[in-house]
Order: sequence, then structure tokens, then C-alpha cells
Amino acid sequence: MMILQPVLLGIVEGVTEFLPVSSTGHLILASALLGYDPDQWATFNIVIQLGAILAIVVLYWRTFWAVLTGLFHRTPGAWRFVRNLVIAFLPAAVIGLALHKRIEVLLTEPKLVCIALIVGGIAILIVERLARRQHIVGVADIPVPTTIGIGFIQCLAMIPGVSRSGATILGALSLGVERRTAAEFSFFLAIPTMLGATVVELAKKAPPAPAGVAHVGGAEIAIGFVTAFLVALVVVRGFVAIVSRRGFGPFAWYRIVAGGAALAWLVAR
Repeated sequence: MMILQPVLLGIVEGVTEFLPVSSTGHLILASALLGYDPDQWATFNIVIQLGAILAIVVLYWRTFWAVLTGLFHRTPGAWRFVRNLVIAFLPAAVIGLALHKRIEVLLTEPKLVCIALIVGGIAILIVERLARRQHIVGVADIPVPTTIGIGFIQCLAMIPGVSRSGATILGALSLGVERRTAAEFSFFLAIPTMLGATVVELAKKAPPAPAGVAHVGGAEIAIGFVTAFLVALVVVRGFVAIVSRRGFGPFAWYRIVAGGAALAWLVAR
């Protein structure tokens, strides 16, 4: 049983899933930098995302419990919370299913990831400086037109390296949602979005692997899942604290530096 590889990839997933730096892009680059066979680790990379998502459920269980009980008591805020998640999820669901074959091709392009990291970092800096005053506070209080806009902007994350959380957060900021609410909406929206993507990907990978492609076993997947879960627990708390105090600038500069360094390495090798 392999231990080092699933732990490393689990750490990458846990650190990057909810930061605006692209978890998919980092997993692609990690596989390239470490020499892992992407076909062998494809299912592993999909399943461990659920570990990171579980961290959000644990950290925000009071919020989800309040929404669940609010639905039974017909509390308007609870229904608006669910409404916003459903509306924002639908564009990614429809467009993702329609373009999934083209998206799969992009997942084999590490240089594209580097370019997307750099461009995304520049975009964050621009939005942080030019975005209009953010006055919408609370996921349930995001207006429907704003929610629709965030949902379509999230679809940009189908390009590896763009970052699902980065796209939704930037979209929310540019449409008037304040920083903390933008980050938390991105966390909550990850649950239906990533669950849907995981189900689709696992269904497509249900047939036997091609000849010569080894399977990563259940033990390795379990290690990666637990690692991603534990790391995400710590990272999400720290992320919200940093965003509340300093904004998204530090993550923008990280994207630019990491993307540039990885691109230089890929070109030079």
C-alpha cells in the first residue's frame, strides 16, 4: 500500500479546495511535478474532494441545522438560503454536462493551469481594487439576479487553474457581496457542485480501466480522503480570518508566483 502519495495529494486537496487558487489545477501540477500517472490517480483525485466538502459540513453544521429546521418551520430566510444555492448551482450543472468531454481534454494540460493561475491572480487584484462597494451581507440575503450571475461566473472554473472558489468569490465581490459572505457562499455552493461533479465522474469511470493502467486501491483513497478532510478543517478557519482582515490579495500574489514558477519549470524540463 502506498502512503506518501495519497497523503501528499490529500494535503494539496485540503489546502486548495476552498482557497481561490484552484484545487484541480494544483492536483494536475502536483501529478506532473511528482511524476504520478494522471490516469492512475484520476478516481482518487475525484473522491478525496468529498473529504474537503465534509469539512465544510462539520465546520458549518449549525448553519445547516438552522436551515434544515427553518425549512420545516417555513422560515423565509431558510428557503432563500436553499433557493440561492440551487439557482447558483444550475448553470454549472447544465453547462458541465454539455461540455464534459471538452473539459476532460483540458485536464491534461498543465501549462494551461499555469496560465490560468497567473491570469486569475491578476483578475483578483483588479476586482479587489475596482469592485463596487460590497453591501450584501448573508447568503440568504443575496438577490436572485446576483445569484444567477454568480452561478454563471462559477462556470469559468471548468477551465483548470481558474478555481471554482475563486470564480464564485470574485463574481460575488464584483456584484456587491461583502467578503465574508462571498467566501461562505462559495463554501456552501461547493457542496452541490462538487457532489454532482463527483457522481458524474465516477459514473463515467465505472468501466474497467484501460489495459496497463493500475488501480489506486481503497486504502489509498481512504488515506487521501481523511487527509483532505483534516487539512481542510484547519485551512477554512484560517482562510476566513485572513479574508476578513486582509482581503484576497495574498492569494492573488500566490497564484501569480506559483503559476509563473510552475510554467518556467514545465517549459525548461
